[in-house]
Amino acid sequence: MNPNIVSPNEWLDARTKLLAKEKELTRLRDELAKERARMPWVRVETNYVFEGATGKQTLSDLFAGKSQLVVWHFMMGPGWSEGCPSCSMLSDHIDGTLPHLAARDVEYVAISRATYAEIAPFRARMGWKFNWVSSFDTQFNRDFHVSFTQEELSKGQFYYNYGLNGFPREEAPGLSVFIKDEAGAIYHTYSSFARGAESMLGVYAILDLVPKGRDEAGLPWPMAWVRHRDRYGKTPTTTG
Repeated sequence: MNPNIVSPNEWLDARTKLLAKEKELTRLRDELAKERARMPWVRVETNYVFEGATGKQTLSDLFAGKSQLVVWHFMMGPGWSEGCPSCSMLSDHIDGTLPHLAARDVEYVAISRATYAEIAPFRARMGWKFNWVSSFDTQFNRDFHVSFTQEELSKGQFYYNYGLNGFPREEAPGLSVFIKDEAGAIYHTYSSFARGAESMLGVYAILDLVPKGRDEAGLPWPMAWVRHRDRYGKTPTTTG
């Protein structure tokens, strides 16, 4: 770092110029949120059945009495002993938000292709309380384009994030939103992948405030520094 040391008046001038840009971004973000809320809906015709802590749960069950459902496509595949560190960092933010989301008619759930028998020990290790279910016996992950076959991986490009893109693992992260009407019909309203779901990462929001920022420029990939929260200072193990 080569800091620019200035007088208080010069600092205030720089800060007010930045504030104007921050306000512009806030207004744009507000407009984008309104446009997102106006997205059309697609009816979900498949009766997905998941496995969770309480046994079988349908997609309708996951709403838990709410009309809106946020799904985090958590990267944890069959045979993995632990979940993705980046998805885990995001998940560390969730439990405290659940009462606030419930107050606005929103339920949250994580869904992974790993079996629930594989999910449960890792969930217990991390101490999370949010609902986390397995889609192992369903096409859910394939239908929402967050799980890939070995054949697709070997080609290097496949459909992810609304285009032909590559991804290094058979499981990928993402966010999907659903709504249920009074008749019980379920609709898919929104999905976002890759950096599109970055707003869920409160850690990044804080890092973006400090002088060193995310400090990721010299890393092999942007989130290479991320560990499970009980692994910082330790040699990371290979996931999967």
